[in-house]
Amino acid sequence: MHTDTSPAPFEADLDDKRAALGYVSEAFAEGCLDGLDGDCMAQAALFAAFQELVTTYGEEATARYAEGFPDRIRAGGFTTSPQH
Repeated sequence: MHTDTSPAPFEADLDDKRAALGYVSEAFAEGCLDGLDGDCMAQAALFAAFQELVTTYGEEATARYAEGFPDRIRAGGFTTSPQH
């Protein structure tokens, strides 16, 4: 019996996603150190991210992807510090 040991599609590029997040976080921190407001950096990062997703997958697929964000945000999916 052959057991497939290849990673699931989500897990297949997990290391790349972690590395990419590190690069984005470093760029974000560098911009803030240069005096740019964190909110300005966040909005620019979101714009760049959505621009890339639309280029890669198209408007409709990107819109469907973004539909899940409100629930993920409310559930703490992007929270990195303990909530009071």
